[in-house]
Amino acid sequence: MFTGLVEACGRVRSLERRGDQARLSLAIPFASELTLGDSVAVNGCCLTAVAVDPVGADFDVLMQTLDVTSLGDLAEGSPVNLERALRAGDRLGGHFVQGHVDATGTVEQLGPHGQDHVLDVRLPENLAPLCIDKGSLAVDGISLTIAEIDGTLARFWIIPHTFEQTNLHARQPGQRVNLEADLLAKHVAKLMGRD
Repeated sequence: MFTGLVEACGRVRSLERRGDQARLSLAIPFASELTLGDSVAVNGCCLTAVAVDPVGADFDVLMQTLDVTSLGDLAEGSPVNLERALRAGDRLGGHFVQGHVDATGTVEQLGPHGQDHVLDVRLPENLAPLCIDKGSLAVDGISLTIAEIDGTLARFWIIPHTFEQTNLHARQPGQRVNLEADLLAKHVAKLMGRD
């Protein structure tokens, strides 16, 4: 379980495809604090550290994960959002994020507006009904509040701190982002019998 409050930005060292899976190697600022088996959200996708060194860690990624998320789009040097798993007793400042990416969306626009930035993301048809004005949506693992929603277009206002401390500063229109809908919205939809 995560909060969607990005702890640090890391960089891709390599993404090596190995048959039905891949090995993702990252430079991680807090690598010295990781141990084998630790869970780390990488752009919102919960991965398990399978090798750790003083400046980074490696993660095995299943083909299904590469198909469902944008992790397969990563290249050497790509910035990634990182968050370690929530510990019992930690403060919950964002919202409950499982690290189970529901789908990818597309950045429609990202530009400055005064001191802030406006981010528009095109949502897949099946995810849009789970999103509401002022509701939470994890975008590349960042807990964001939907400022406006119009059909499948969600708009977010990004404060300077979030823009500078996450991978958003490197995002461009047309790029895919990982999306995880609010956990409560998914449970309510299931209980109401909606697919």
